[in-house]
Amino acid sequence: MYISSLILQNYRNYKNQIFEFSSGINIVSGSNAQGKTNAAEAIFFLCTGYSPRVTREKQVINYESDWAKIECVAQSESMGKITAAIEFLASGGKKITVNGMSALKTGELIGNINSVMFNPQQLKLVQESPDDRRRFMDIALSQINRRYYYSLQKYKKILTQRNSLLKERDKDLIYQTLPAWDEQLVLCASAIINDRNKFLKELKPLCESAHLTITGGSERLEISSESKYEGSQQQIAEQLYEQLSAKIEKDIEVGYTTVGPHRDDIKIKINGQDARIYGSQGQQRTAALSLKIGEVNIFKNHFGEFPVLILDDAMSELDQSRRKCLLSLLDGVQTIITCTDAESLNITGGKTFKIQAGEIV
Repeated sequence: MYISSLILQNYRNYKNQIFEFSSGINIVSGSNAQGKTNAAEAIFFLCTGYSPRVTREKQVINYESDWAKIECVAQSESMGKITAAIEFLASGGKKITVNGMSALKTGELIGNINSVMFNPQQLKLVQESPDDRRRFMDIALSQINRRYYYSLQKYKKILTQRNSLLKERDKDLIYQTLPAWDEQLVLCASAIINDRNKFLKELKPLCESAHLTITGGSERLEISSESKYEGSQQQIAEQLYEQLSAKIEKDIEVGYTTVGPHRDDIKIKINGQDARIYGSQGQQRTAALSLKIGEVNIFKNHFGEFPVLILDDAMSELDQSRRKCLLSLLDGVQTIITCTDAESLNITGGKTFKIQAGEIV
């Protein structure tokens, strides 16, 4: 799978630009604050309906306009030509179209054009809270299986309702109502945990192998799930229900749900030590990149073709040896690389775009 063209209209600092990408390596270069990351963000937005950079989507609209539009054309071996577009309105609304047809929900956009993105924020995968590692799994799994996306959205709504109930002063009302919420919660939660367990089992050898390649065999990456629930989905559901029942008093005391997939985490080790605590920033960056390369290969396993890989400011911090080893893993993968200096990357072949003040120069 690859994206052949990207159109940006009134998006961030772009007024009206068209990128015509190659199916291999594409380098988007330019000084800081010229719009490189904006282009990378737009691609990821069109694939996942999500941006890691905004809290309100209307923030992507150029300050001189009251609307913005991003659109891309992709080519897939299995699905042929795919088009996707998102129009953002200053009112806060948006319009999504897929293959020329209106999509009423973001879920209808996800899974049409698959992508994996690495940017400096992805260091949070290793450095920071479990939220970032759960988000990593959620974005990947939502693209792989739209059912997962809808289960996750439903789970979040039920969890909010359950937490609201736990804050009620009337304990009799809590005890009377909680079983109904728990039944719905367990149904969604067990599906989420089951899918995450399968994902991590598949990811483990892929990312650990990628890490060995990138480091030239000098470092060993290990990942494992910190979920407390194992077995079939039915067994997970039974374990969850037992845990929810056992934690009722504690949940009422603290006013929120203390067990479930919203508490899951991934343990990441480098050479047997916790990467978050003992890893250098360079080691943490390489570990995060390896997780992303593992994710790329999961898409290949599931769909028979690679997703689009976006490496936003990822290469400049790698030494020449690790950069070369990383590129050796990307044969056949359309890769969008942003950087400040294309020549310093020493990458032969592919296509280069020079960006200046939101224009391809």
